[in-house]
Amino acid sequence: MRFLKLQFLALVLTASALAQTSSATASGSAESILIGPGDMLHVQVFDTPEMDQHARVTDDGNVPLIFLGNVHVAGLTPEGAARTVETQLQQKEYMKHPQVTVTIEQYATQGVLVIGEVAHPGSYQIDTSRPVMDVLSMAGGLQELANRHVTIERHGTGERVQYFVSNNPEEAFNHSILVHPGDKVMVPKASLVYALGDVGRPGGYTMNNNRSQLSLLQMLALAGGTPPTARPAAARLIRRTADGYTETHIQLSDMQKGKIPDIMLEPEDILYVPFSYLKNIAVSGSSILAGASSAAVYAVP
Repeated sequence: MRFLKLQFLALVLTASALAQTSSATASGSAESILIGPGDMLHVQVFDTPEMDQHARVTDDGNVPLIFLGNVHVAGLTPEGAARTVETQLQQKEYMKHPQVTVTIEQYATQGVLVIGEVAHPGSYQIDTSRPVMDVLSMAGGLQELANRHVTIERHGTGERVQYFVSNNPEEAFNHSILVHPGDKVMVPKASLVYALGDVGRPGGYTMNNNRSQLSLLQMLALAGGTPPTARPAAARLIRRTADGYTETHIQLSDMQKGKIPDIMLEPEDILYVPFSYLKNIAVSGSSILAGASSAAVYAVP
């Protein structure tokens, strides 16, 4: 009778585990935390309390277990480690149908390193996976000059995952990408484009809007447009290439009137609008580049 009850309980637990696995798969979330050296594990075998044990993973990635000895688990998920232990229990003929659960009780590296354009770069303690926005909030949020394309480097594998910090709340609070203990989060500086010469507010402008892109007319609007003294018909676009820099004449006045299409800018592009024909007759590309290096930088609101 007791044997039948145990069989029934085992079937219930198995069905529950399968349902949880199916639910996780359907929601698109998969277990991705990997076991590493120094982690403290809790290994449980169903209906076998004498095999319940707590053990720390050694530097060579093994966990010493009663009856089995060293089992290599580094680089596996807790689910993968549980399957490995089950296989060894079967191979050594200790059990025919073992049901093993492995959980990480303590991570050897519980800190997540946040570096780059955040208010307070540094290491922050987390003991479980957290959404990207939670981790960025711990570091004080993004700086004005931050690039919204954030890179997450996974602990153990070195895999790099990209996350875009959107201004759209539904996209920004997407929890499908998580930061795990030991990961590194890098927030680079946003790319700059420059509006120089006879514009309302000459300087550099960050490409950190919701698309991390700016068009020429969008930047010109941020720079306050062109005053009556400017010569937009003689504007120049200076762009960096693999061979140096190229200069292109831009009919900015026609573009402002909608006669020709707007241009999407690339990082480090420089728009130069002359003050007057006589004053700018001798202005060279090199002198414009020198002006860009000392220009004020403005974040896109």
